Amino acid sequence: MLSSPDLSFSRTLPIVVFNQLGELLEQMAQTVGSAVLILTEAALVRICIPVEWQRQRFTLVVSEQFSVLLVGTFEQGSRETEGQGIYSEINAQLTFNLEAIASFVYELRDLFECDSYTHQNLERYQQIIRPNDATLQSQFTLLLLEYLLTQPNQEIIASPSPVGPAVYICQPVEDALKKQISQERLLNQVTTQIRKSLDLPVIMATAITQVREFLELDRLVIYKFEGSQVNSKQYQSDTIPLNETALTTGMELSVCKPAEIYFSIHENQGEHSPSVSVNNQTLLEDYQRYGGYIVYEARARDAITSVLNYTEKNCFVRTSQCWEKYQQGFTLAVDDVEKTYALEECLLNFLRECQVRAKFAAPIMFEDKLWGLLIAHQCDEPHQWNDSEKTLLVAIAEQLAIAIHQAELMQTLTQEKQNLEQRVIERTMALRDALLAAEAASRIRSEFLATISHELLTPLTYVIGMSSTLLRWPLGELSQRQRGYLQTIHDSGEHLLEMINDILDLSQIEAGKTALNISEFSLVKVAENALKSLRKKAASEQINLILDLQIDPRRDRFIGDAERVEQILWNLLTNAIKFTPESGSVTLRLWVEDDTAIFQVEDTGIGIPEEQLPLLFEKFQQLDTPYRRRYEGTGLGLALTKQLVQLHRGRIEVESTVSIGSIFTVWIPTQARVVN
Repeated sequence: MLSSPDLSFSRTLPIVVFNQLGELLEQMAQTVGSAVLILTEAALVRICIPVEWQRQRFTLVVSEQFSVLLVGTFEQGSRETEGQGIYSEINAQLTFNLEAIASFVYELRDLFECDSYTHQNLERYQQIIRPNDATLQSQFTLLLLEYLLTQPNQEIIASPSPVGPAVYICQPVEDALKKQISQERLLNQVTTQIRKSLDLPVIMATAITQVREFLELDRLVIYKFEGSQVNSKQYQSDTIPLNETALTTGMELSVCKPAEIYFSIHENQGEHSPSVSVNNQTLLEDYQRYGGYIVYEARARDAITSVLNYTEKNCFVRTSQCWEKYQQGFTLAVDDVEKTYALEECLLNFLRECQVRAKFAAPIMFEDKLWGLLIAHQCDEPHQWNDSEKTLLVAIAEQLAIAIHQAELMQTLTQEKQNLEQRVIERTMALRDALLAAEAASRIRSEFLATISHELLTPLTYVIGMSSTLLRWPLGELSQRQRGYLQTIHDSGEHLLEMINDILDLSQIEAGKTALNISEFSLVKVAENALKSLRKKAASEQINLILDLQIDPRRDRFIGDAERVEQILWNLLTNAIKFTPESGSVTLRLWVEDDTAIFQVEDTGIGIPEEQLPLLFEKFQQLDTPYRRRYEGTGLGLALTKQLVQLHRGRIEVESTVSIGSIFTVWIPTQARVVN
């Protein structure tokens, strides 16, 4: 059997013979004792491996007394044809050479992360390789001879008789087609439900139940990563975060030294809270980034352990590299955890406790974001995951990703709607409070101004009256200087009285206490009275006052408040005279259109800059002009004028050009008579 001095041979074997040799090596290892390592290519399914390793199969036995390596490599393009009894050949090598075995173990070790249990255990086993015990070597030789002698001669099986029923020849194909149709029907059901409903819990619960029953799985779960957006509270309330990845993800594990990290549940609140004693803060950060928990579970029978009610307390933490594998679309198929995790003793004990013997994990992803995993478990026996099972589970995971994406969009939309509604409510309340505060402040201010103005009227009346009386005394009684002082007192009192009257009028209007005295009057007479009261003032300023009547005498009669209309004209004319240089002119025009009286005051004054026009009718606003210091005022005249115009349901507009002049136009509609 052994064909070379280095105790090894190499030849091409049928795959069935290669597999039988591997089983023979495993039987031999069981006679060595407990301190023996048995590894097959199944240990590589949970990691990304180079292309050359993907075409290899191997059985490795390592112990201090007996070590052997069986390695086979498929030829390029060769593969096993599954389920049809036709096998490819494989280039096989069986060796007892210590250096060859140690080199293989070294290469195998480097495939795993340096801080993983597998890497450390392979390094330990590499150091215990010794020359084989002669007795065990002979025992294996006898076992191999016994195997070869008991094998029947390989004969070519004749084709079925052409007269036999054709149904038996086509039955496997027919069964495969039926199964494929059933899978497509199941997938269509899940897809239709996702399209018709946005109820994510119902979709998930129904989907995993149907898939579990169809594939006859012992357990099917949905695992959600901690950082995913959809709130886990919309899922089952008893979900438990599991840090143990083999149960859920099957990723590489890192050893926590000397940390102990585990997560427990607050049963009363239904929330997950970390209970951590850890020396390395990075471990906790890794869990917070890559951790997760099972949100749904479907079991074939109650005797199967529920992972929803399990809290993992082992010293495992996930590494980012393995999480990234699923991010890139990696799927994990473990046919037998006993072989795949042979070097992960703590992990293997945990899987046994949770009744996981075989598992398959497919990523749930949308928009290149890993949300979670769809994980299938067989609990009692090893299970070889075939292509149809893998395809269906991957397709279901893709459909679940669509459902989750829809739910996240709806949740985001609902949250944004709620936030917008809340902001609108807060803004409305803030505006209401601001409005109430502004109204209160305005009311208090108006009341204050009215009170103060009223209190000033009495003493001011005495000042004006007495100064006027003294000015009428004969010249001999007073000197010219005294008369000058009295005139100043009188004029200042008149100006102050005018200002107080404006303040009173404005505060009364804003407080809603002003009512129009409606009567019939002559528009021409009102205009003439306004000009007459200002002619003396205009003459002193060398301003030419002009009255331009463009009104049909038959439309002279008008219904409104004559006193307030005259006050409007007086304010506009006073303002025009105030800002018109000497030798200038101020024109008052009057005409009627329909039931509206139109007054226009045009001057050849200094004009108003365009950017200052919006401030013109604001209270206590004085425009910055070269004549500001010469013609001081309170800035209430035009504000009061606008209020009086609006009190008549009219409007006022202004056109102005700097250094040319301004035109103020007032529209006042006829007022309805009040019937007592």
